[in-house]
Amino acid sequence: MYKCVIIGLGQIGMGYDLYLDSEKAVYTHSKAFSLHPFFELVGAVDDVIVRRELFSVFYKKPAFDNLATALNDLEPEIIVIATPTESHYAIIQQVVKHKGIVSILCEKPLAYNINEARSIVQSCEYHKIRLFVNYMRCSDPGVLEVKRRIQIGQIKSPVKGVVWYSKGLLNNGSHFFNLLEFWLGPYVKSSKISSGRPVGKHDSEPDFVVNFEKGQIVFMSVWEEAFSHYTVELLSTSGRLRYDKGGELITFEGTHADEFFSGYTILANEEIIHNEMYHSQWNVVDQLSNALQNRPYSICSGVDALNTLEAIEKIINE
Repeated sequence: MYKCVIIGLGQIGMGYDLYLDSEKAVYTHSKAFSLHPFFELVGAVDDVIVRRELFSVFYKKPAFDNLATALNDLEPEIIVIATPTESHYAIIQQVVKHKGIVSILCEKPLAYNINEARSIVQSCEYHKIRLFVNYMRCSDPGVLEVKRRIQIGQIKSPVKGVVWYSKGLLNNGSHFFNLLEFWLGPYVKSSKISSGRPVGKHDSEPDFVVNFEKGQIVFMSVWEEAFSHYTVELLSTSGRLRYDKGGELITFEGTHADEFFSGYTILANEEIIHNEMYHSQWNVVDQLSNALQNRPYSICSGVDALNTLEAIEKIINE
């Protein structure tokens, strides 16, 4: 059993599912690590006293306002970093120097500065710490089933597709860029349609076209202040895949001869592909446990997340 400390008790760290039944939802690091038998949640770090108090009440573990004290007192082997992106670099540089750290699970994106992101990956490699990044969709059973179908040619490549995203390319759009890399292989090239609008100090919402190894995808941004919208549609000669509601609904329609109009082929017989986005963080933690036990696993590595960032950096700077 590996001892785990969570740094950052915001929404993804603790908040999203604090009052929800774990049978219905495991959306946070705190709940996932507290439930998984391969890990022991031993404590947390946050600079907001109300969050620390809530964590101690709900999880019966200490919460600290000082990272060094938590590391020294709790001696964790697993560190989860769920703080704002600007802080990732400094925290990881502190964590890697602490003896006994086996693995770090960091929130996305690794950093806003690409050189900081590269340094994070290099530091973890140097200290022999396994770095993973919380692009949780790569650990979802439905996403894995789609990948299997692409690999065996049931969903034939090349594909064409459209991604709709909101709330910034780095913040939320990168989830779907990383997902398409997972399904369709490495980024090859891109062309920007428009630069879009800025989002905060570090992010923006460009529209662009990307060629991956197995297909061409158009990314289009929409207005988060109006409504959240995250969906992927992939078309191939074998049918249509829809990844809707951020992954809560995955469907596939195959091709069939039109029974009324001779010579026409249509889409029909929509199939729902099982997913477990309601247990998204449990899936990540379970795949992390597989990785640490040298079993087959599917979780985004630091190197894969860096590849995602480097491709996005090229697109933003076009």
